Amino acid sequence: MPPSPVLPDGRLAAGAARLATAHRGRFCAETVQRVITDSHERLAATARVTTHLVVLAERLAAERLDALAHIEGAPGSGLPRALFVCSHNAGRSQLAAALLAHRAQGHVTVSSAGTHPAAAVAPVVAQVLTEAGVPSAKSAFPKPPTDEVVQAADIVITMGCGDTCPVVAGRRYLDWPVADPQSAPIAVVRSIRDAIDAHITELLDSLPSAA
Repeated sequence: MPPSPVLPDGRLAAGAARLATAHRGRFCAETVQRVITDSHERLAATARVTTHLVVLAERLAAERLDALAHIEGAPGSGLPRALFVCSHNAGRSQLAAALLAHRAQGHVTVSSAGTHPAAAVAPVVAQVLTEAGVPSAKSAFPKPPTDEVVQAADIVITMGCGDTCPVVAGRRYLDWPVADPQSAPIAVVRSIRDAIDAHITELLDSLPSAA
């Protein structure tokens, strides 16, 4: 068995311990440590500000472990899963994830990712969601797609990332051709939000178990 990784930060070790406790009987401590270390490295590769990097690494690792549990058929992991992918995971995919999570009311597991993650979610995303009565997740952050999350998704919705989007055989794929809100006027971002919301309605209609 390969040695456990040396965690680069004591806070990261504490996060690994929390995740190992949450997944006791499902994943060994070494698996949890490898996932959180890899998550930290992936986020550090694109981070401009590292103040909250350890916290974000723990959140990404938690999402990946949950996805891995779903892949392995763990009890309680059977909700439909949707993954939104765009280029930067700062605008369109974040809007879509927030809208679906709000409207599905816990009946769909929602993830988002970017093929070239930005440093932060665009502030205008929270603004237009709040205007529509949708609580934007303050914990949302740009992150790359990982094998576990992609493989666990029942449906992958691409939004402008083209040929760089991940492809897994057997998954249902949709492409929503909506404009990029980056640097767009607020009125345009609102129209993008509404266009995505219309797609969300169609998606929910195709997922009867999410109703």
